[in-house]
Amino acid sequence: MQESESLLDRPDLELLLAIRRHGSLAAAAAAADVVPSVVTKRLAALEARLQLKLFHRTTRRVAATPEGEVLCERAERLLEEFRDTERELRERQGQPVGRIRLAATLGFGRLWLGPALADFQAQYPQLRVELQLTERLPDLVVEGFDGAVWLWSVRGQRASDWSGRRLARNQRVVVASPAYLERRGTPRTPEDLAQHDCLVVREHDQRFDVWRLQRERDRTETRVRVHGSLSSNSGELVRDWCLAGRGVMLRSMWDIAPQLASGQLVRLLPAYAMVDADIHWLAPHQAQLPRRLRLLVDFLAERFRSEPWRVKPLPAARPGSRPPRSAPSRPA
Repeated sequence: MQESESLLDRPDLELLLAIRRHGSLAAAAAAADVVPSVVTKRLAALEARLQLKLFHRTTRRVAATPEGEVLCERAERLLEEFRDTERELRERQGQPVGRIRLAATLGFGRLWLGPALADFQAQYPQLRVELQLTERLPDLVVEGFDGAVWLWSVRGQRASDWSGRRLARNQRVVVASPAYLERRGTPRTPEDLAQHDCLVVREHDQRFDVWRLQRERDRTETRVRVHGSLSSNSGELVRDWCLAGRGVMLRSMWDIAPQLASGQLVRLLPAYAMVDADIHWLAPHQAQLPRRLRLLVDFLAERFRSEPWRVKPLPAARPGSRPPRSAPSRPA
C-alpha cells in the first residue's frame, strides 16, 4: 500500500511564518532572496493541498485568515521543537549550542552571576546567554526562561513543578560603619538593635523591619523589630547610607564583602546571622535537563561552592570602642 503524500513539510511552515512576519508576499520573497512569483506559486499550491485559504490578499498586504493564524501558531511550536531537537543532537556530538535565557536578582546578578556567565560563555562559545535582572521572580514557563539564579528557594509551589539546586550558602549579617559606632556605641545583643537607627529595605510595598537573627551556636532565633528614619526599596542606597554612618544595616555577605575586608563596615553581633538567603538554581521541572543547562548549573555550583564573597572576619568591636582599622585583604 502506497503511503499518501504529506500535506505539510518544514519549508511550508517556514514559508507561512515568513509571509505573516513580513506582511506581504513580495517582502517574504525579498527576505528569502527569490522572485515574488515563487512565493505566490508555493502558497497557492499549499492552499490547494490543504483546501484552505490561509491568507487574505490585497494589493498592499496580506493577512492570515483564522485558519491561517491557527496553522501559523502551530508552525511556531513545531519549528521550535525542530530546533530543540537539532540542538540536542549537535550537543551529543560535540560542543553545546543554542540559547540559555536566565533571570536573576539585580544585585547578585550584576556583581557575581554576570562575570560567571561571561566566563562560562567563553568556555562554550557556541552558546548564547541572555540574562534578565529583576527583583521579582518571573513566571519562568510563561515568559520563556530556562531557569533563574535566585536568593531564595521557591515557596508556595509544589515541589514537583520545579527542579532546584542550592549553589552556595549565604548569610545576611548586621553591620555598621566605624563612624556610626563611635557616635552611638556598639549593640551587644540583638535586643539592643531596637535602640539603634536601623536602615530598612522596603520592597513590593513591604517593610522588612523584623530581623530574624539566628545564633550559630545553637540555632536559636531572636526576632527584633527595628526602627529608623531611613528606608528604601534600593539595597544599594541602603548600603550607601550605612557607609555614610547613618545607621545599622542587615545585608548579604556577597554584597558587602569588599567593605568588610577594608574596614569600611564592621560586622556586629558576629554570633548571629539571618540564614534564609542562600543562592539557588530554579527551573521548571523537566524529565531531563538539556546538556547546556546541566553544564551551566555544574559550572555555577563549582564557581560559588567556596562562597568567594567570604572575608576573614575583623576583630569584633568592644562596646563603646572605636573599631580598629584594617588593611584591605582579598576575599577568601
